[in-house]
Amino acid sequence: MTDLVLVRHGETVWHAENRYAGLSDIELTPRGHAQAETLAEWAATAGLTGVWASTLSRARITAEAAAKAAGVDLRIDARLRELDFGQADGLTAAEMSERFPEARAAFEADPAANPLPGGEDPRAAAERFAGCLKDIARDRGRVLVVAHTTVIRLALCGLIGVPLSEYRRLFPRLDNGAITEIRLTGEQAAILRFNSPIGAIR
Repeated sequence: MTDLVLVRHGETVWHAENRYAGLSDIELTPRGHAQAETLAEWAATAGLTGVWASTLSRARITAEAAAKAAGVDLRIDARLRELDFGQADGLTAAEMSERFPEARAAFEADPAANPLPGGEDPRAAAERFAGCLKDIARDRGRVLVVAHTTVIRLALCGLIGVPLSEYRRLFPRLDNGAITEIRLTGEQAAILRFNSPIGAIR
C-alpha cells in the first residue's frame, strides 16, 4: 500500500490569463515560490518517504524545497510532465476558439478523444503518468509527486475507472499547491482527498 500526494506546481506567470501551459517551461511567480515554501513546511512533518517531480522547472522548483525539508532526494521523471497541448500551448481558450474553432469545440465536447491541434493524445498521457505512479508505488510509504493539472486529472480518471472524457467535468479545477492524495493497493486506487488546501490538512 502506497499513498501518493499529488500536488500541482506553484503559480506561473501564465496563470493570471489562464493560458494553457503544456511543455513550455514557464517561470513561477513570487506567489508560486511562496506556495513552494508552504509545501515545504508541510513536507517537513508529513512523513514522506520520497519526493518526485516532472522535468519541467515549474514542478521541479516547487518540489525542491519539499524534498529538502523531508530529508529525501528529489527524483525527476519525464513521464510526469504535462500534456503536450501542441498549437494551443500558450493560448487562452478564447484565442483557441478564434484560431481553430472546430478543433476547440471538438475538444470541449470530448477532450480525451479530440486532442488539440498538434497535441498529445490524452489517453497516452494518462497511461504514461499512471504508469509512473505505479512504478513509484513499488516503494511503500507516503510519496509526494509534484506535477501538472491536466495530466493529474486524466490519470485520476484512469486509475478509478472513469472515462477520460469526463476529466474536465468530474475534476473541474486543481489549484496551485493544493493536495490530492490517492492510495494505491496493487491495481486498485482510492482518492483520499482532492484539491485540499495545505492549511486544511495540517
